[in-house]
Amino acid sequence: MSAAKHAIVIGAGAGGLAASIDLARAGFRVTLLERGDAPGGKMHTRAVDDREVDGGPTVLTMRSIFEQLFADAGACLNDRLTLLESPIIARHAWSHGGVLDLYPDAQRSRKSIEDFAGADDAIGFERFYSQSARIHKTLSETFMTASKPDPVTLVGRVLRHHHPSSLMAAKPAPNLWCALGHFFSDERLRQLFARYATYVGSSPLSTPATLMLIAHVELEGVWLVDGGMHRLAAAMAELGQELGIDLHLNTHVNEVLVKGGRACGVRLEDGTSLPADVVVFNGDTNALATGQLGSEAMRAVKPRSVEQRALSALTWCIKGSSSGFDLDHHNVFFESDYPSEFNTIFEERNVPAKPTVYLCAQDRGSNGSLNGSERLLMLVNAPADGDRQSWSEDDVARTRDNALAVLQRCGLNLSFRDSDCVSTSPSDWHGRFPGSGGSLYGGASHGIWSSFTRPGARSRLKGLYLSGGSVHPGPGVPMATLSGRLAASAVVSDIA
Repeated sequence: MSAAKHAIVIGAGAGGLAASIDLARAGFRVTLLERGDAPGGKMHTRAVDDREVDGGPTVLTMRSIFEQLFADAGACLNDRLTLLESPIIARHAWSHGGVLDLYPDAQRSRKSIEDFAGADDAIGFERFYSQSARIHKTLSETFMTASKPDPVTLVGRVLRHHHPSSLMAAKPAPNLWCALGHFFSDERLRQLFARYATYVGSSPLSTPATLMLIAHVELEGVWLVDGGMHRLAAAMAELGQELGIDLHLNTHVNEVLVKGGRACGVRLEDGTSLPADVVVFNGDTNALATGQLGSEAMRAVKPRSVEQRALSALTWCIKGSSSGFDLDHHNVFFESDYPSEFNTIFEERNVPAKPTVYLCAQDRGSNGSLNGSERLLMLVNAPADGDRQSWSEDDVARTRDNALAVLQRCGLNLSFRDSDCVSTSPSDWHGRFPGSGGSLYGGASHGIWSSFTRPGARSRLKGLYLSGGSVHPGPGVPMATLSGRLAASAVVSDIA
């Protein structure tokens, strides 16, 4: 560009960081405004006594997305971070019996499943994985890395690149839970693979069966970031600053300024107005729709109803010790009735008394040292009602006790002081991410058309672009990063 255009990016999560990097690389003068005290958004840590515990995402998949982002900017991801390939995807346990490890190797996982559930379900896994690979091949370039499609354009893209039979492979119906019944007779395996729906904050009873593609993604490799996932955010921010990005932390944007029907800058909480040629919003899009960034920006996107919200969570960052169960880095503990858990969350708007519990033992499988204690992140799913329901200390403590009871029924005992256990409730998440209600994934991926209802990079307000987990192609650090790159691409294309 003959004269540098000014882009303001609101929010330094994965999407905002990626958009900023690509815009700076394209010659824009970029100002990145983050209300928190560190870049990363949900990639954050909580201080627990003398330790920093990852309080959000705990694993890196789709590594090539980040390698490409850095390479396009003339840098090398491996020079900035130490990535350790996890030999186990996750360890799974059930309160009514059984422990199963999945591996980033299809044959090892097949053998593990055969030992766990028998030869028929091992054959079912082979069929399941083959279907997962076909879905991933069909959608990776036509949907995930492409600008937001509608059903007609998606079909056209698929037919241009793949055999017509690929459309049947990627069919969204029936829902994930029903589809898994065609592959596995052991209910525990249906639970394990149905958990993919929660990766996008949704219920397997309502989520399209296309989410089976996550199995292929995991088998391509699961990586641990040495030092924690927040180091990835820090590396992205450092790269951006080397490209000239002006990063401001602890800076809250009150309003997107609009003139002549076009976004033209922002107003900060202290009243300062910053003009810009374009604005990229990297936050929950419902914050725009509900007026969190001014009345003029409300028309940029459609509002999201409470019923359309994806999952929230209660989390506990812990410094403690464990006994009775051999933890891996990623561990999932199941009760027996998985469908009832999602009915309780989405229909009754409550946390089940016997929830599925995710536990990340962050010093296992990495370069960390236990030193008599270890860093743990414990998580249970919850309804995204953080703006409607206040979580008291007693509510959080009761849910924590229920989660610990599930672990005990699976053979695991955790020991820690109350002062070494830091909680985050849906109300807290809503406070950190306004407009979300505490949803960590934007809108729920329920129904066969849900993939087409997320906003794309271009909002309805000219000059205002969107990125983040509530935007196409969806939630999760890799997808949010892709959304940022799609937003930057849209800006460059429109300016040109």
